[in-house]
Amino acid sequence: MAAVVEVEVGGVAVAERELDEVDMSELSPEEQWRVEHARMHAKHRGHEAMHAEMVLILIATLVVAQLLLVQWKQRHPRSYNMVTLFQMWVVPLYFTVKLHWWRFLVIWIFFSAVTAFVTFRATRKPLVQTTPRLVYKWFLLIYKISYATGIVGYMAVMFTLFGLNLLFKIKPEDAMDFGISLLFYGLYYGVLERDFAEMCADYMASTIGFYSESGMPTKHLSDSVCAVCGQQIFVDVSEEGIIENTYRLSCNHVFHEFCIRGWCIVGKKQTCPYCKEKVDLKRMFSNPWERPHVMYGQLLDWLRYLVAWQPVIIGLVQGINYILGLE
Repeated sequence: MAAVVEVEVGGVAVAERELDEVDMSELSPEEQWRVEHARMHAKHRGHEAMHAEMVLILIATLVVAQLLLVQWKQRHPRSYNMVTLFQMWVVPLYFTVKLHWWRFLVIWIFFSAVTAFVTFRATRKPLVQTTPRLVYKWFLLIYKISYATGIVGYMAVMFTLFGLNLLFKIKPEDAMDFGISLLFYGLYYGVLERDFAEMCADYMASTIGFYSESGMPTKHLSDSVCAVCGQQIFVDVSEEGIIENTYRLSCNHVFHEFCIRGWCIVGKKQTCPYCKEKVDLKRMFSNPWERPHVMYGQLLDWLRYLVAWQPVIIGLVQGINYILGLE
């Protein structure tokens, strides 16, 4: 004979089979949590084998999906990047509308409108001379804002964990919500910005002709021309052009300092735009205050999988469980 499990609610022992009849409005928050916890255990009692099967399906799906994604990225990187970018852009929008996060929606619309204009300019042929600097300035601005927002969010979370929020008389839940929200904004727009920047960098460099994603460039690079923007590196006083610092890579190719920094950090390229020789980022960013930006970019690359593909994989797992009749 099965034992009858009872839960104490309001000082009264209630059998689990009677929990559905309990009036939750008359209970304290602690008692409500206790009832919900007991209901969950009563609902899932005897389903241990089913739960083990669901865990195995989850692990198998994660492993297979990871292998397929790695093979896709290696064999067809262009289509993989485009699909990932589309998912990064659309998936959060679905949850935003569903959960009524109107503040995020307003920021998303503004970011999308400006980015769409910048991307449109970057994909035009022939390329306007001022477009490369416009593209890198916009994405560099978003990069810095997202980086600063993520740092502030992380500090807010850590301060809350150490109880420092009490010094400012801020409730822990409010401080934690603030920190997590800033972390989400910083990481999401940081990832999205880098993907759009990489796509625009490829289009612009290919249009200028000194760079080709596969094969040889269509133009010969002169020593006086920047391969990133296609403009003269050294400008005479009587000529019209951009006067700025230059940077020489280990392959001896010279670029505008702003252009090559935008190419390597904002555009996620670690090779010379012309000869494709690997760039030593540690040598380029000798200032110790700039090195965390490189590490931050690597962190965003790692998080891209979690943001873009994790919801798809979880949805696939739920679909398999539904087909097999698992709950």
